[in-house]
Amino acid sequence: MEAGGEEFAIGVVISAKTTLGEEFEGQIVAFDRPSKLLVIHEGVGRAERGERRNVRVLKANYIREFSVVSKGDDPLDPAGCMLDLDAIYAREEAALRQAEIDAERIGVGVTPEAQSIFDALSKTLPVQWDKTDIVVMKEVRVRSPYMPENVSGGTAAANERVKKVIDFERKRLHARVPGLS
Repeated sequence: MEAGGEEFAIGVVISAKTTLGEEFEGQIVAFDRPSKLLVIHEGVGRAERGERRNVRVLKANYIREFSVVSKGDDPLDPAGCMLDLDAIYAREEAALRQAEIDAERIGVGVTPEAQSIFDALSKTLPVQWDKTDIVVMKEVRVRSPYMPENVSGGTAAANERVKKVIDFERKRLHARVPGLS
């Protein structure tokens, strides 16, 4: 199908059938001629009732047939947009906090093997980086080269647990990558 003319004008409500046999109705929010991408809001009228609407992005050539149902209001008019800005800001803040937590779990200036040992320890124990040292349960310290004999501090039981995890992880790494020292 050739995507041209006013049929794909912003705000037009269309009823369409795709090449895969799906049928839907929605309002065109955007149409990019070079890539022939359509952005369509499905469920026109749901937003006024407080219901969620689907957004469909598809190539215009995947539409087998369509008909213009009506000419709607401008879907991008800020006065008509129903966005919960508080919810958006809360999601942004949560994503930033999670990104900071994830960044703290990545060792700077450490080998991939050290990162693997850190990741293995973090599955069952609270760990954090202190420069290139791994600190487990805020008391046990593992120094480079991250061997069981490089474990210090904490109780004897905590030391033994950390040594077991390191030993197991090193064996697992050696099995995956032969010749790793």
